[in-house]
Amino acid sequence: MKIPFLDLTRQYSSIKDEIDSGIDRVVKSGVYIGGEEVNSLEKEIAQYCDTRFGISISSGTDALLASLMAIGIGRDDEVITSPFSFISTAEVILLLGAKPVFVDIEEDTFNINPDLIEQKISKKTKCIIPVHLFGQMADIHRIMKITDQHHLAVIEDAAQAIGASTNGRKAGSIGEAGCFSFFPSKNLGAFGDGGMVVTNNEEVAEKIALIKNHGSARRYHHSLLGFNGRLDAIQAAVLRVKLVHLEGWANRRRENARFYNESLMRCVKVPAISAGIHHVFNQYSILTDRRDELGTYLHSRGISTAIYYPIPLHLQEVFRPLGYREGDFPVAEEVSRKVLSLPIFPELSVEERRYISQEVLAFFGDGDGTG
Repeated sequence: MKIPFLDLTRQYSSIKDEIDSGIDRVVKSGVYIGGEEVNSLEKEIAQYCDTRFGISISSGTDALLASLMAIGIGRDDEVITSPFSFISTAEVILLLGAKPVFVDIEEDTFNINPDLIEQKISKKTKCIIPVHLFGQMADIHRIMKITDQHHLAVIEDAAQAIGASTNGRKAGSIGEAGCFSFFPSKNLGAFGDGGMVVTNNEEVAEKIALIKNHGSARRYHHSLLGFNGRLDAIQAAVLRVKLVHLEGWANRRRENARFYNESLMRCVKVPAISAGIHHVFNQYSILTDRRDELGTYLHSRGISTAIYYPIPLHLQEVFRPLGYREGDFPVAEEVSRKVLSLPIFPELSVEERRYISQEVLAFFGDGDGTG
């Protein structure tokens, strides 16, 4: 049996007529940037996330960049975030001349540890970016208490967590802004790059709308510094079709995760779900001391896996000038050596997930893989 890590062709096949109709609508309209498809998507995403505003943008990275620009992050400011994330989270901070200040993670959730945040706050700290990694929200309520006490902004990196919630509050709806990625591998994926910022703050929404359009509200009149971050209408049409199916897909991801948890908990460390959390499982990530051996074995059995992330951000070469060293964030470093993600896409069949589980158990001989 050959099982891909992700198979977007299966998803397309299941909604082909709807997708083709949406793309055809855009082609016939002659409006390829902005227009009705983009405007409607912004409203629909805002409604889905329980926010007042949705601002479409060209990628999840640009969503983070524009959000930081909108709240005034600049040279010599400090922004606290997680060292265990995709590079975009910290990259955008450095691009603005600010400094990423990392705080270690919780092993159980892979998210930033709130207990360690306050010791990293300085006079230069302006913002915290919690990352809702793999589809589970960080402890945002505790983080908001800290930021309220210290008068700091919160930008939610919800790139992997659209539809996730904590105690009924949707990802992206709690901080000054929430940033989503529509990269094809995300739960809500475009046919290319795309992103969205959601917010309840009208001033932030207006600034981001200007920033992503070269700082312009009226053609050839530019009121602030921005960039080209517009979303294509074809991507908006694709995303509008997929948004209707998102909850059903998330339910199937959770069903796959429950099956894995029940099957594999005796041989690897399976994902923990915090109380009150609605997890949407963009990735299903296990921990084992024998990660590389297991990945090689599964590959030999036709099962594709992935590693998110093999090198924590503070050890990436690009961030070397920040002065971080190995050992600074021991939990993130340990997780990066042990983490392995298994296929969990919604179209995964019962037979396929059973085969994956059987092969993981076979590798360990039903033994203990947590070491």
